[in-house]
Amino acid sequence: MASKRILFITQEVNPYLPATERSLLGKQLPHEFHSKGFESRIFMPKYSAINERRNQLHEVIRLSGMNIPIADTDHPLIIKVASLPPARLQAYFIYSDDYFEALDTDEDPVGSNRDNNDERIIFYTRGTVETAKKLRWPPDAILCMGWMSMLAPVYLRKVYSDEPAFKTVKIIAVVDDSEFKGVLDPGMVAKLKAEGLKEADLKLLKNKEITPAVLTSLMLKYANGIIINTPNPSPEVQALIDASKAKVLPWEQASQGNDKWVDFVNSLL
Repeated sequence: MASKRILFITQEVNPYLPATERSLLGKQLPHEFHSKGFESRIFMPKYSAINERRNQLHEVIRLSGMNIPIADTDHPLIIKVASLPPARLQAYFIYSDDYFEALDTDEDPVGSNRDNNDERIIFYTRGTVETAKKLRWPPDAILCMGWMSMLAPVYLRKVYSDEPAFKTVKIIAVVDDSEFKGVLDPGMVAKLKAEGLKEADLKLLKNKEITPAVLTSLMLKYANGIIINTPNPSPEVQALIDASKAKVLPWEQASQGNDKWVDFVNSLL
């Protein structure tokens, strides 16, 4: 019997970024799923804080080379890969020097305070899904962690709805305390329409400041499962979870161990 496949679209993974609760989870979960018989692959942005030599990243020429147009400008997509120890799982890095080079104004390694975070999320999402398609490795489940991954569900369900690799995939959204600073550029809606999304797909963003909670609402709308990875979701986010038709793994269970996450994903497949 073929192994089940899970793709992690995540924001932070240790040891590529410093050890935090989120980056350690980004490392531990793929290994936990691997130990339970899944094939695991990981996607994350290639931030400048990631040391390529120490972590043995190298470019994948056959996956690189496409241009992603955002706001009338083409941005070259570069894909790098490394093996995540100790099980040597494949980790793919989405890179553009337009979006992931370090800035003096950055407050953290992921640039959560940047003015162009709307474009960075769009680039990361498009680059991730296009690369996943090129791999010819159709996943059974896709798990989205961190604000950089919040557009992935709507892209998979709407922009790539006819792509055979994603037709039956189960999407799991992780709700945690990951947030960008402030609000995103209101021009993001027009940029998403240029990506192929329709007015109806984006009505949750219409006439609203695009805050982390508003982007979370879009993520949850297109998810099959929700994992709550915080003991205290904001009232606004909790209301979104309560209104969702997706299956939910509550914090009380999610905090008991990563094996609970595996059981939850298996329950969706």
